[in-house]
Amino acid sequence: MRSFGKAARGERLERLHSLPLWDGERLRNIHPVLPGLRDASTPQPTLRDFVCGDADRTPPAPLPAEDPRGAWLKSPASGLRATWLGHSTVLLEIDGWRVLTDPVWGQRASPFTLLGPKRFQPVPVSLRDLPAIDAVVISHDHYDHLDYPTIRALAKSDVPFVTSLGVGAHLEAWGIAPSRITELAWWQTHRVPGTGLDITAAPSQHFSGRGLKDRNLTLWSSLVMQGERHSVFFSGDTGLTSEYETIRDRLGPFDLVMLEVGAFHPSWGDIHLGPANALAAHDMLGGGVLMPVHWGTFALSTHAWDEPVETLLSLADPHRAHLLLPQLGQAVEPVERRPVTPWWRRDERAARKPGVEPDPVEASGADRLAGSVPWPLD
Repeated sequence: MRSFGKAARGERLERLHSLPLWDGERLRNIHPVLPGLRDASTPQPTLRDFVCGDADRTPPAPLPAEDPRGAWLKSPASGLRATWLGHSTVLLEIDGWRVLTDPVWGQRASPFTLLGPKRFQPVPVSLRDLPAIDAVVISHDHYDHLDYPTIRALAKSDVPFVTSLGVGAHLEAWGIAPSRITELAWWQTHRVPGTGLDITAAPSQHFSGRGLKDRNLTLWSSLVMQGERHSVFFSGDTGLTSEYETIRDRLGPFDLVMLEVGAFHPSWGDIHLGPANALAAHDMLGGGVLMPVHWGTFALSTHAWDEPVETLLSLADPHRAHLLLPQLGQAVEPVERRPVTPWWRRDERAARKPGVEPDPVEASGADRLAGSVPWPLD
């Protein structure tokens, strides 16, 4: 089971032990959970709830997508461009440099090939068709952000990785040379060699782990990418925290803010934003064009697949938050401030299928998966 990764040891482990978040056994969120974030009276969904969920969890057909390769041949006029490739995977072009966030091309957000959340939306472009990348950033080690088959494929390149402290142990186990890995604690900044690109790890309120025995043994982070003229904030996974105000003061302002909006649940309010709290986080961060991520690819909670983006669209005040909602694979420049087009809506949305039969392999293996990986899954 190589996809589980490896534990931190030696100097890497010593660095983890030196963090303020280390409690003697593992890392923990030390910032107080804001009132009302987590509904303790709501039972957490079980894995069987996922496997045997209704048809609203996935779209009735693949979503429309564009091929971005033609757009990538030309530099962005403004110097900043983003191409959403699904879930939290975004190709950022910042002042002449390219950054790939949380790359996931695998078919399941799971350590297993036949069990766990399956991708319902293909990536609009293959890994081999990406342009030259200057850095890959990985926010934390959950399966929908740190993907074993994708890392194995990237190991054949020479692209450097910048990630949260401890995650490098997984990368090394999967073939990434130590010289290509930079691990950051919160507030540490790394200048990618040969570029004008700075990457800074910042606080988030989440957790980590790829199995039952490694819960919270690697760090989770948000990340800020700064070029000579532009700055981008990427939340990774997080609950709402007033630390966003500190991030604004220390690293802002931001030209583009990418916040997770999917995979939310009332019992997870302290570790996932959801659309309403994403808007609150956006305010705390000082504004900037808001592009939602962490939706439209995997069913990782019990809500309808399009609920995150529909709720965000209904709640957003256009005077306070300009939304950037590009189609999958569409290369867009935030400065253009394009009007929102609900490209994800289809006629079939009004006539959902009444239900779907669960995959018998997944249903029979649900308990096995639940006993092998952290819960919730991301």
